[in-house]
Amino acid sequence: MPPAGYAYEDNPFKLENPSVLDIAPSEPKSMEDTGLKIGLLADLGLKFLYYAGTGTGMGIAESMCLPWSGVVEHVVDFLAQEKLVDLRGGKGFGRASVEFALTEKGREYARDALTRSTYVGPAPVPIEQYNALITSQTEETPVVSQEDLVMALGHLTVSAELMDKLGPAVNSGRSLFLYGPPGNGKTSLAEAISHMFGGEVYVPHCLEIDNQIIKVYDRIIHTPVSLEVGSATGGRRQTFEMDKRWLLCRRPAVVVGGELTLETLDLIYSESTRFYEAPFQVKANGGMLLIDDFGRQKVHPTDLLNRWIVPLEKRVDFLTLHTGKKFEIPFDQLLVFSTNLDPKELVDEAFLRRIKYKIEVGNPDEESYREIFRRVCEAAGIPYVDQAITYLVEHYYKPRSMEMRSCHPRDLVSLIRDAARYRQIPPALSKDLLDQACEVFLVNL
Repeated sequence: MPPAGYAYEDNPFKLENPSVLDIAPSEPKSMEDTGLKIGLLADLGLKFLYYAGTGTGMGIAESMCLPWSGVVEHVVDFLAQEKLVDLRGGKGFGRASVEFALTEKGREYARDALTRSTYVGPAPVPIEQYNALITSQTEETPVVSQEDLVMALGHLTVSAELMDKLGPAVNSGRSLFLYGPPGNGKTSLAEAISHMFGGEVYVPHCLEIDNQIIKVYDRIIHTPVSLEVGSATGGRRQTFEMDKRWLLCRRPAVVVGGELTLETLDLIYSESTRFYEAPFQVKANGGMLLIDDFGRQKVHPTDLLNRWIVPLEKRVDFLTLHTGKKFEIPFDQLLVFSTNLDPKELVDEAFLRRIKYKIEVGNPDEESYREIFRRVCEAAGIPYVDQAITYLVEHYYKPRSMEMRSCHPRDLVSLIRDAARYRQIPPALSKDLLDQACEVFLVNL
């Protein structure tokens, strides 16, 4: 629950979508609220003390991201009743500040728990609680307006026609197939799309199903948002109270390429740690999953696409534990395929029908090419000379029947700077530097 006197419209935590706090998971008040069995929580407490040596009741609670009162105190009581922990005294008042250590029997039980799973840390969220929150969270996805799209793509040169195709596709929140020649910004477009959503989503540290733990939070993918303002030493600190097994994060954008296989789209079980890592699509829930360079993965495109048919149609995915048990999990993300291969060679009509938006990102026309070149020069601090681009077109592109690519200005300017550095002269769109760059870059192989 929010602190007393809190008003969402104040937005003290500077959230892009402050209404997301309306569906924040409440802090558990009892063992029942956690949705977890005492045995799993006891194992987490035993493993924490096994590695730490000793720990206070509050220290155990903080490690498990659960409140002491009403939850962890019962776990510690259970461990004490079973003679698995001893009290070692403490400096404060109350059992929360008392130090505990494992008995010989407790160390034996802890070693046994470690043979089942080496996971130590925040308590997991039951799959039922996760599914319910993610379903509620889907309704919080913002609508992207034409103005939002123009602002988000402002750093790119995008035609009005392409804008009008992208807008409805993004708002569908379903799937998008970007295709066209290489070097025209398909990946940049997809990444810009992911940023325009804005807002925040809830991500659990890990999940629980059948006493198995699945790690979801990924420091590389997820960016937590602080729900605390003020100073610990001076002034008033304001904290939003919620279930600490969850983190509020920026909408994730997961990009995968050639490393994608069918195995990485299911739970990844480690024989050494004996717990699971969630697959890409689960980590991307609430955001975007970009399959870059589609068709260049080790697995055949047809097999990969068949894997997506049910999630695309039903908005749910099915994952499998190593025990063979299958379970359902929400598939809540914008799935983007990006390829520079011919779509007809990659997918059949049945699959293309399931992807509602197929958008070609083609070569720039000459006007767009000049605008891209101007922007690249401005960013590089090189004076833009329109006549130099005319020379480039007339002496290189047309005689060699070469197609313009959106990436060419960036690459040519980089080569011009390299040549200028070698000659120890200021970089410029001069004939000499352009010729040197083009002779090594615009070649027909």
